[in-house]
Amino acid sequence: MKLNNLAKTAGKKKRRLGEGHGTGRVKTSGRGTKGQKARGKISLSFEGGALPLIKRLPFQRGKGKNKAFKNKPIVINVKVLNLLKKDSTVDVVSLVERKIVDAKQAKEYGVKILGDGEISIPLTVKLPVSKGAAKKIEKAGGKIENG
Repeated sequence: MKLNNLAKTAGKKKRRLGEGHGTGRVKTSGRGTKGQKARGKISLSFEGGALPLIKRLPFQRGKGKNKAFKNKPIVINVKVLNLLKKDSTVDVVSLVERKIVDAKQAKEYGVKILGDGEISIPLTVKLPVSKGAAKKIEKAGGKIENG
């Protein structure tokens, strides 16, 4: 292996304005002097003289105020499980192998099975399951383990 045989890995990097002496644009970072467009990285702080939106909203108080920011699991309906082989085990690994869910998202958010549609093959499910989905899986001859 020689240096002249290596493939090019990257193009020219984007210049980061306003990040100190190393950028080559120091004092005003190429923004000129003063004025609305010179302030802030993106002008989110100035809304045409109006009070910014974030200041117009009331404070959220009390327990569970961050519920809206909780990550919800990836939802898969029972009808999708018909793609799997008979008597197979349904877990995150098997769903990723069949490309039903994305590996990165499944690891981050988790997976839950809901009861929309019908299932015709018996499966062993090792994931969280809704009540309706549990009935349909058991009716098809499958079983649910630690869901």
